Amino acid sequence: MNSAAATAMSQTSAATSSSTSSLGPPPTVAGGGGGGVNGNGNVSGGGMDELLPLVVQLTNPDQREGVLLELSKKRESFADLAPILWHTYGTVAALLQEIVSIYPLLSPPTLTAHASNRVCNALALLQCVASHAETRSLFLSAHIPLYLYPFLNTSAKSRPFEYLRLTSLGVIGALVKMDDADVINFLLQTEIIPLCLRIMETGSELSKTVATFIVQKILLDEIGLSYVCATPERFYAVSTVLNNMIALLQQHPSVRLLKHVVRCYLRLSDNVRARVALKQCLPMSLRDDTFGASLNNDVTVKKWLSQLLSVVGAPEQQTTQGGQFTPAEDGS
Repeated sequence: MNSAAATAMSQTSAATSSSTSSLGPPPTVAGGGGGGVNGNGNVSGGGMDELLPLVVQLTNPDQREGVLLELSKKRESFADLAPILWHTYGTVAALLQEIVSIYPLLSPPTLTAHASNRVCNALALLQCVASHAETRSLFLSAHIPLYLYPFLNTSAKSRPFEYLRLTSLGVIGALVKMDDADVINFLLQTEIIPLCLRIMETGSELSKTVATFIVQKILLDEIGLSYVCATPERFYAVSTVLNNMIALLQQHPSVRLLKHVVRCYLRLSDNVRARVALKQCLPMSLRDDTFGASLNNDVTVKKWLSQLLSVVGAPEQQTTQGGQFTPAEDGS
């Protein structure tokens, strides 16, 4: 597995592991050993003497590629990497240069594996900044996530593009994992949901999983639930994609993806009008035993599905109001 793949896999597991949704332990990032600036490979016991020269070298275009790889491999070994990256002169600008430099390769899609690997290493460092309590608000205030949106908006199926989308989703996933209302507000204002919905329908299983996790975390916030349920258009945009995912999961089962989809439905059912609409539009395959065998070993998802069916109830005959989403002015 190349560095982009290792980074993407690591970020996927990290972003989607929480008390309510875990994809298991993150894979070890390949190549964690090796020497740094001093060539001694010592990354334990603080490592500040190794870290600072590496960070400074990020501003040197001739050294940047190697330093990006080195820091991305060892990022979990440096507890203070995020604030040092943010507060070191020119470092964030250098990372943004890496990101914008591949914009011309997005359309027409000419992104190479080498270019994808390099920018994914830069994104791995930005994820550190997004995850750290000291730098997260600064990261948002500078609107750094917007630089990733062009990557999320791509549709090319090649591996370099898939790793790029997955790694970008990992940064957003790390943000929403923090359960910060400011993060949710920012993502809603910048229209992250349509980007996630697109990936939930067309991405790889890993990308779908992280994108669904992001939507789930937005819905779990009261502001996010109110936003999605404020208009019929928003509700049906989300529920239609979830329904399509359920149809695909019947053909290609994935318990970890199903877990996030069911949790999204369950959270939507907390809204009164969404609950009425779900009574009619909830897929029949969730009501019968279609996924019974898949869920035998996952008590959590079985519990969520049972709660969902209990709350939503059986489908009724269509009436004038039956199954129609008619939100109140407050979106409740």
